Amino acid sequence: MPSTRRRQRWVRRLVRVGVALLAVVAVVLVSVWGLQRFLIYFPDRSPVPPASEVLPGARDVTATTADGLELGAWLVPADPSADRDLAVLFAHGNGGNREGRADVARGLREQGFTVLLMDYRGYGGNPGRPSEEGLALDALAMSDLLTQEGYPPDRVVYVGESLGTGVVARLAEERPPRAMLLRSPFTNLVDVGRAQYPILPVGVLLRDRYEVLARVADATVPVTVVRAEQDFIVPSELSARVAAAAPTLVEEVVLRGVGHNDPEMTGAPLVDAVVRLAEAV
Repeated sequence: MPSTRRRQRWVRRLVRVGVALLAVVAVVLVSVWGLQRFLIYFPDRSPVPPASEVLPGARDVTATTADGLELGAWLVPADPSADRDLAVLFAHGNGGNREGRADVARGLREQGFTVLLMDYRGYGGNPGRPSEEGLALDALAMSDLLTQEGYPPDRVVYVGESLGTGVVARLAEERPPRAMLLRSPFTNLVDVGRAQYPILPVGVLLRDRYEVLARVADATVPVTVVRAEQDFIVPSELSARVAAAAPTLVEEVVLRGVGHNDPEMTGAPLVDAVVRLAEAV
C-alpha cells in the first residue's frame, strides 16, 4: 500500500510539471505570435534630414498610400552628363531608414540613374506600422510617385535588398519593371525564420511571409541576384535558390568572403551589377 501511494504522488507531481511546462510553452508561443513583427522589422523611426543636405540636388517627395498614409522619400536626379533616362526604385531592408542608403543612391546617380530612395510606413519619420500588406501598399504608392515624375514602370529598375526583395518581387507582379535586382533575397520569410529560430514552429506562427521565390519563378522581367557568400542573416543558399528559380536570370553575383551588412553589399559591386543589368536589357 505505501508503495502504491508513493507511485500516485509521483504521477501527480509529473502531471503538475507537465502542465506547468505546457503553460510555459503556451505563453512563449502566444508572446511570439503577438510580438513577431518586432522580431521582423527594426525601423529607425527618427525623422531624416532634408534630402538636399545629404545628397546635393536631391529633393524630398511624398507618396500617398491607398490607406491614406503620407510617406516621405528622397528623389535623387541622375548626373546630367550620364543620364540613362531610367530610374531605380530602391527598397531597403528591415532596419534603418533611407538616410542609411545615401551612398548607394550617390553611386547610382553617378552612373546615370535617377533614384527614388523609398521609406516604409514606420520608418524615417513616416506614420504607420510595418507589415507585409502595408509595405505592399507603400511600394505601389512609390511607383505612382515615379510615374508622376515621368518614370512609368517600364523605365524603372526595381532594386530590393534583404526584406526589400520581398517588397519589389510583389510589386513586380502587379507592375512589371524594366528589370529587377535582388540583393540578398530569400525564398520566403518562413525559411529565414527557421534558420534564425530553429526551435520555434515558424511555419505555423508567421503572419508576414514574403514569398520571394514563388514570385521570381513567375517573373517575366530580367532579374539579377546579388548574394554574400558569408551571409548568416539571410543564408546564402536561400539566395542561390532564388537565382536558380528565375527563368529570366541575367546574372548571379556571388561576393566571396562578404557578409550580409558588409560595405560591398551596398557599394560598387551592387552599383556595377545594376549597370550591367540595365545595359543587358
